[in-house]
Amino acid sequence: MSSGLSLEHFFWLIGVFLAAVAVRIGLNPAHPRRWGSAAFWLLLASTIGAGKILPHELAGWMALAMGALVATKQVAAPDFPARGAGREIRAAQLGNRLLGPILLVPVTAIAGSFVVGSQVALGLGCLAGLAAALWVTKDTPVAPVTEGGRLLELLGWALILPQALAGLGGIFAQAGVGEEVAKIVAASLPVQFPLVAVVAYCAGMALFTILMGNAFAAFPIMTLGIGLPFIVTAHGGNPAIMATLGMLSGYCGTLLTPMAANFNLVPVRLLELKDDFAVIKAQAPFAAAIWIFNVVVMYACVYRF
Repeated sequence: MSSGLSLEHFFWLIGVFLAAVAVRIGLNPAHPRRWGSAAFWLLLASTIGAGKILPHELAGWMALAMGALVATKQVAAPDFPARGAGREIRAAQLGNRLLGPILLVPVTAIAGSFVVGSQVALGLGCLAGLAAALWVTKDTPVAPVTEGGRLLELLGWALILPQALAGLGGIFAQAGVGEEVAKIVAASLPVQFPLVAVVAYCAGMALFTILMGNAFAAFPIMTLGIGLPFIVTAHGGNPAIMATLGMLSGYCGTLLTPMAANFNLVPVRLLELKDDFAVIKAQAPFAAAIWIFNVVVMYACVYRF
């Protein structure tokens, strides 16, 4: 069943929102990096909202311009006023009603996925949750731009790091990095032993994810460089089992790296924690335990099923 909606419509909405944030920054004379920050968010708004109609070369130059603004430290957040006891009092007054808009997002996404597709349904769920939040809090429609813009500025350029790193992984795969990894591994490790091949693959997935911040970026490199040639081809391993547990090993790396900004930096900013590595420190023991589990299960299953 077609609803006429597509992901492009939500990209346009995201672009409009980012443009509104950029305008708000540009109109704030007290902002420490007023024009650089406004330019960064406006460029991001253009690449997301109009990315499909922009020439590829122009989109690339815009991405480089965003990188230049970040590198020259022209993107920064102002010193937002501290939230006093008023916010806690208001939250206590609203109580569990605040959970309603949050729960509406997954409910709408799951229900709508049977009609309009999962990604479009998720977008509709976010809009429904936003509308419900405005109704519960009695805030004006300006609040999403004000509070959403505040959160965007606190997160800063790290917000787009996962997408950039995922794209980098694709470039590495096309450039043949996986083949070079295979040569290095074959020359330095005794991969003629099945257990060594498994450990090398799982370790490579975790390590490259730590470096690149995204298991999806690490997956094609490690699978082409270690998984397929040494586990599947050389030892007859099951590619489905290898890929599944390999991705899980990569996720262990996600738990350990600040490069995974959406997992490990966003909670720090949202909770206003003093230690930037607080989330990583809490996750590290579990990441190590899960990685060991993945290695054991892969070795026990990949060559036998």
